[in-house]
Amino acid sequence: MSEIQTLKQKVVTVRDMLLANREQIQAALPKHLTVDRMIRVAFTCINTTPKLLDCTPRSLIAAVIQAAQLGLEPGILGHVYLIPFKDQVQIIPGYRGLLKLARNSRELSTIFAQTVYEQDKFHYQFGTDPKIEHVPSDVDRGETTFYYAVCRLKDGGIQFEVMRKDEVSKHRDRYSRAAKQGPWVTEFDEMAKKTVLRKLCKVLPASIELQTAVVLDERAEVQLPQELPDVLGEPEPGAGEGKPTLDDLAK
Repeated sequence: MSEIQTLKQKVVTVRDMLLANREQIQAALPKHLTVDRMIRVAFTCINTTPKLLDCTPRSLIAAVIQAAQLGLEPGILGHVYLIPFKDQVQIIPGYRGLLKLARNSRELSTIFAQTVYEQDKFHYQFGTDPKIEHVPSDVDRGETTFYYAVCRLKDGGIQFEVMRKDEVSKHRDRYSRAAKQGPWVTEFDEMAKKTVLRKLCKVLPASIELQTAVVLDERAEVQLPQELPDVLGEPEPGAGEGKPTLDDLAK
């Protein structure tokens, strides 16, 4: 059997499982998202990362459902990523995804993360009068030195977290199973800001969605099962007959 035929069979299995469980999936999705939209998202992810098909179909569909429940759509916006790990698909919230969920909270006025460079004016202190001051240099800013995340609550209070670049690197090397590849290599600053932002999010008044995203991210980082939602039954024979074609679903 050719590799192309095997790949097509895997795609058909995923499609049939989705179509056979339309009602259960729709019940698990937020009201603004339809099953058809979720199916297209799943196939977009497959087109982008074909190795997802090496994982179990149930874990792929569960990951897409979990992303939908969080209100984060996998794709070019960088809100969330679906990553194959052994035979399971894991959901990895991105920096922009955590920001989106945090900003949805009614308790927060604003939240952001920044990178500090060696030529910037930067000072922070904790204790009874916590504060942070950052004035970016208007010339060559030099090498990265710190990352920080700041949140202003609607009652006027401010909370923040700061990490030195070497602290972020130690955290990456200790916990991340992809420390030497992927976004930690190609987008270090984004991953560093996500790390310090996640640290801040753990102490903020947060929605269930943000709390869930933080836990999922931490569990993926230390290689623990994420226990994603499973609402599926097995596809019945002929479940996909007369239904959308593979080309339809991939549009």
